[in-house]
Amino acid sequence: MAKVPIPEGVFINWNVSRTKYKPISSEIEEIIAKHQIWLIGGAELGYANLYDADLSNTNLSGADLRYAYLWGANLNGANLNGANLTGAILSHANLTGADLTSADLRNADLTNADLTGADLTDVIGYQAINHRRY
Repeated sequence: MAKVPIPEGVFINWNVSRTKYKPISSEIEEIIAKHQIWLIGGAELGYANLYDADLSNTNLSGADLRYAYLWGANLNGANLNGANLTGAILSHANLTGADLTSADLRNADLTNADLTGADLTDVIGYQAINHRRY
């Protein structure tokens, strides 16, 4: 995968070694970086396609994953505290035990997502979650 120059201030490195979460692989990190550029108008790079990705126990707190494609992703135990998942496709995703505190899930597709044991404290779009069947 070719390296993409990341404009200053666009990408936050989520590979924080001083957390209980495992580091994200460099390939996933690059996909998220390209997604950040796409969100500000870099259409040629496209959105984050993390179909079936293993993001279990990773630290994605505060991540801007609007409209990301996370169909079937394993987010078991992931830290998504304050993440923006507006319009994200999380269908069939494993979010068991994930920390979604203050995450924005407006218009996210959570069809058949597993939210067992997930922390949904202060989630934006919580009403929509309550009225869907999982």
